[in-house]
Amino acid sequence: MLRSPAWPPSAAAVRTADVEASAGRPGATPTERLTVARTLASTTPLLTAGTAGAVLATLAAVAAADVATARTVEPHLDALGILAQAGVAVPDDSTWGVFAAEAPGLRLEATRDSSGGVRLHGVKPWCSLASTLSHALVTAHVGDERQLFAVDLRQPGVTVHDESWVARGMPDVPSGPVELDGVAAEPVGDPGWYLTRPGFAWGGIGVAACWWGGAVGLARLLRSTAAARPASELLQEALGATVLDLADAEDALATAAARIDGTVPGADTDPDWSLLAQVTRSRVRRAVDAVLQRVVSTVGPTPLTRDAEVAARVADLGLYVLQDHGARDTARVGRIVLERGGVAW
Repeated sequence: MLRSPAWPPSAAAVRTADVEASAGRPGATPTERLTVARTLASTTPLLTAGTAGAVLATLAAVAAADVATARTVEPHLDALGILAQAGVAVPDDSTWGVFAAEAPGLRLEATRDSSGGVRLHGVKPWCSLASTLSHALVTAHVGDERQLFAVDLRQPGVTVHDESWVARGMPDVPSGPVELDGVAAEPVGDPGWYLTRPGFAWGGIGVAACWWGGAVGLARLLRSTAAARPASELLQEALGATVLDLADAEDALATAAARIDGTVPGADTDPDWSLLAQVTRSRVRRAVDAVLQRVVSTVGPTPLTRDAEVAARVADLGLYVLQDHGARDTARVGRIVLERGGVAW
């Protein structure tokens, strides 16, 4: 699966075919996918300098097998890495999400109770699998800053609104809001730590690896269709363009992994991680959008209407890449360059 020469040595340790085989099957239940997440957590290193190639390759391979499983595995692995960085213990057999999104009109506040503990009050949007997970890392407002907290989702005061999730993509990965009414929480790092550490940007690149892997799985459909119709130059052209798009996306991910791992000779030893992450995510998003549109328009409606696995992959991947905000995130690249530089020219 890995072809780019830019991948750092840590990626070579990943047997992507074995990861795909162990990632379960499309149509698995949320509980089955969380079992995959726990299994992979026991064999996949935490994301840090020196392991980025292995982590990104693993996530991509999971997504090549099943996009919804990757959407479940990625935040679990991310949370374990964050907890390790902060020196916070992980309960045995726990399953984790990371709820850090914000939305207009919704706010989660952290306050101290009479015993000195932290309580969370308010509503958190976009809480994937909150009704299935045992725990989550949740950002909440502390004055003018945001701080990360570990929360046991099984305690009283947690109300999950899965009924608001009506998406056709990832229908069984509900990501509705969660109400927290005086819920006990454990601080993970100081205020501002979660959003300013390099690992925040690295985690965003991990999500892009899932997008790329999901598109690889879709490209395999196009390849098999073209192989079955060797006289079709239209299919060959679509396949060729898809090869180019996915190679560009892979190069972006592999280069980012090499920068994190510190294996790029002569590279800046203290790069602007937020710029690197956004450029990588935007490059991958563009490639995945192109592959999605091309495959759907080329293979026609039959696979989308008669093959549940194909239909699910198209819907799941189309929704997943919307975690990138398109033109707004492209504008963010321009804004960072104007404010801080970061491009050779």
